[in-house]
Amino acid sequence: MNNLIIHPDFASHSDAISKAIRDFNSSGTTVLKGERNTIKSLKIDGLNLNIKQFKTPAFFNAFVYKYIRKSKARRSYEYANILTQKTILTPTPIAYFEATSWFGLKQSYYISQHVAYDLDFRVLIHDLEYPNRTEILKQFSAFTFKLHEQSVNFLDHSPGNTLIMKTDSNHYDFYLIDLNRMRFEPMNFNKRMHNFRRLWLSKAMVKTMSKEYASLSDSGISSEKTQDLMLQYSRKFQKHINSKKLRRSGRKMVFKTTN
Repeated sequence: MNNLIIHPDFASHSDAISKAIRDFNSSGTTVLKGERNTIKSLKIDGLNLNIKQFKTPAFFNAFVYKYIRKSKARRSYEYANILTQKTILTPTPIAYFEATSWFGLKQSYYISQHVAYDLDFRVLIHDLEYPNRTEILKQFSAFTFKLHEQSVNFLDHSPGNTLIMKTDSNHYDFYLIDLNRMRFEPMNFNKRMHNFRRLWLSKAMVKTMSKEYASLSDSGISSEKTQDLMLQYSRKFQKHINSKKLRRSGRKMVFKTTN
């Protein structure tokens, strides 16, 4: 049983989209091939598309994604439409496809319009000399503030999931991708600062971003408190990830002492 849902704005391309999904393994250019998902780009009917193929779920999850919980492809499509309604940028949602049997979900795809971006947030972490870096960090903070004001809790708010496009000499647009883990809920101060933790921020980045974030808020919470809590959550997350890496490597953690 197949289920192809196409956004009304792209209904005239339904045959071409359906064919692109059928021919996924033999057509298009591979953008990402990971253990879990594969992304390909291709051009059809004058549209530049990205098609994301999600990993075939194990038996239990296959049952869950058909009968209990929406598939990742469907969530990606629906969440992208919600973000668009909230004027939050994400690659334009075009369609999603699910192939199922009585036992559960077999395959799923999410199709969106390709965005010709300039960089992702990871570049700002690794290249301290990236042009206009401080200004981009400030504008990214304002973008995240808008997410929170719009009651968007992006659970995968991590360095690879924001694409950045330069629109003029001093302005940047930010596009969210990898959307299937998201909640739409009121964001109190604690949740807001917690939402920064996966971005792998340095202390200097936290200082710049927290100051900008606090300047946009009318909550009366100081930039110092904003910085302290943002840094606390960032450090806790980084320590957790580093500890997991050490455990996987089989090494023991050694703590240095100072006189």
